[in-house]
Amino acid sequence: MLRSVSDPARAGRPWAVRLTTFAVWALALASAAYWGLRLLGPAGPSTAVPVARTAPAQADVAAVARALGASAQLAAAPVAVAGNRYVLTGVVADRRRGGAALIAVAGQPPRPFRVGAEIEPGVLLASVEARKAVLAPGPDAPPVATLELPPLIRR
Repeated sequence: MLRSVSDPARAGRPWAVRLTTFAVWALALASAAYWGLRLLGPAGPSTAVPVARTAPAQADVAAVARALGASAQLAAAPVAVAGNRYVLTGVVADRRRGGAALIAVAGQPPRPFRVGAEIEPGVLLASVEARKAVLAPGPDAPPVATLELPPLIRR
């Protein structure tokens, strides 16, 4: 039986249609194989590098203060009480709950303490005010130290 060449689209390029169809199916198969191996296959060599545990990064107080809009004089550094191992870096005065303070002890990074919390054995945060914190050995004992933030310089 003879074939008729009545379809003009297929008459001149039968191999072009076959090659295009083959290329489309090959790309579809390659894509399915890639995603199948990616989702279900074994994990290949790991690109993750083991990292040793280190201490958390410490924020530069002066840089944070500058980023939040403080003047250069204010952002200089918190002032330590002379001869004292405590440095006040921030205060939140709250009348209902007593407030909290950020205090660095012996050169360590500052940590938050609520009023009444023990900073070190025998030293409590007795009270906080707008720009100062009072440390005492007990709630009603006389203060051991009064820590103050540096004065604000307004421009």
